[in-house]
Amino acid sequence: MSYALFAIIAYIIGSIPSGLIVGKLGYNIDIREHGSGNLGGTNTFRVLGTKAGLIVTISDILKGTIAARIPWMFDADINLLIIGIFAVIGHMYPIFAKFKGGKAVATSGGVILAVEPILFGVMLLTFFIMLKISKYVSLSSMVTGIVTVIMSIILGHVGLIIVTSILTAFVIYRHRSNIKRIMDKTEPKIKWM
Repeated sequence: MSYALFAIIAYIIGSIPSGLIVGKLGYNIDIREHGSGNLGGTNTFRVLGTKAGLIVTISDILKGTIAARIPWMFDADINLLIIGIFAVIGHMYPIFAKFKGGKAVATSGGVILAVEPILFGVMLLTFFIMLKISKYVSLSSMVTGIVTVIMSIILGHVGLIIVTSILTAFVIYRHRSNIKRIMDKTEPKIKWM
């Protein structure tokens, strides 16, 4: 099986709109019409609550993990990280939700989980430490991406460095409006931590 086929499969898996599905099936709500309008876990937590937020976040992580692991399941000599990028693109621009998706955070984490589970643990730790300090999910997500790139450099894995840099660029790009709100001091802070 070729890179192109695995990339298409990964994109389709990444395109599954977890937030939309959970919102519609569990709450009869289109998550895109509430809160930030984003399909990701953060908006789901804010609009639908903890249970729905956890389901969507875990589902979005698993999209990245499963998509990146598919070549391994077929014993294909294909870089799992590269295939994982296509799942993240699907998450951000899902074919099943008019190309308006999430901000790449959870699915990127899932890609890393598929290849470097210890690094994924470092990502979680970084995210929650930053969240405790800043109370901003968006800032915590971006800092986590930067720390992940730094850790990849320390590990000296060239492919990991390249892919984590691309994924972090996606995360920062998708958080442009959040960066502006943080600078304007209008970005919502979490209240539960």
